[in-house]
Amino acid sequence: MTRRKLWVHTAQVAVLIIVFGGWQLFTSLKIVDPFFFGQPTGIVSKLNDWVRHGTSFGSIWLQIWTTMEEAILGFLIGVACGIVVGVLLGQVRFMSEVLSPYIKAVNALPRIVLGTLFIIILGLGMSSKVVLAAFLVFFVVFFNAFQGVREVDGNLVNNARILGASRLRVIRDVVIPSAMTWIIASLHVAFGFAVIGAIVGEVLGAQHGLGVLITDSGNNFDANGIFAGMIIIGAIALVAEWLIGLLERRLLAWRPQTVAESAAL
Repeated sequence: MTRRKLWVHTAQVAVLIIVFGGWQLFTSLKIVDPFFFGQPTGIVSKLNDWVRHGTSFGSIWLQIWTTMEEAILGFLIGVACGIVVGVLLGQVRFMSEVLSPYIKAVNALPRIVLGTLFIIILGLGMSSKVVLAAFLVFFVVFFNAFQGVREVDGNLVNNARILGASRLRVIRDVVIPSAMTWIIASLHVAFGFAVIGAIVGEVLGAQHGLGVLITDSGNNFDANGIFAGMIIIGAIALVAEWLIGLLERRLLAWRPQTVAESAAL
C-alpha cells in the first residue's frame, strides 16, 4: 500500500469516527433529539436485533436478498437494453432524430409515478420492482452508450470499412470497444439507480425487502430502523462499486493509464 493510499484510508476512517462520534455525542447530550435523529448505538442495536431475531417480515437476510435480486435483475436488463438501444440509435441517425423527443419525454416522467403504474399493471410481486429498476438503469446506460458511439473516431470506422469489414463487424470490433469507456462509466451510477428502483417499488407496495423494512420503521417512528436500513443499502452499494471497479479494470486493461491514475498507484 502506497503512502498516499494509507493517508486516504486514514482520512476515511477519521471522517467516519467524527461523523458517528459527533452524532452519538450530540444525541447523548440531548443537543439533538434521539427520537427523531436516532443514535449510532441504537442503530447497531437494531442491526444486531435484526440479525439475531429477524424482522417483522422474516429474516433480515431474506429482506436483503429480495432487494438484491430485484436490483440485480433490473440492473442486468437495464444495462443490456441501454447498450443495445444506445448503440443502435448512435449508429442510425434518422432513427435517433425520430425517437429523440419521445425518449426525452419518457425520461422526464417522475419515477414514483411510474412505480405506481408498474405496480397496478404487474402487481405487488417482484416483476414491478425489476421493471422499475431496469427503467432507471436503462436511461443512465443509454445516454452514455449513445454519446460514446457518437464520439468514436471516424477514421477508425472508415479504415475498418476500407478493409472490408461489414457493418455488424464494425459495430462489434470498433464501435462498442471504443464506446466501452463511456458504458463502463455509466455502470457506477447505474447500479445505484437499480437499488433505488427496487427500494422505491418496495416502498410503494411489497411483502418483503429493505424498502418494506424502512417503510415499517417510518410508520412506527423508529429512526434507528430507518438508518439501519439505509446503512445496509449503503454497504450493498459499496460492494457493488468495488465489483464494478474490478470489471472496469478487466475490460479496459488495454487503455493507457491517465496521469491521475498513474499518480494514484
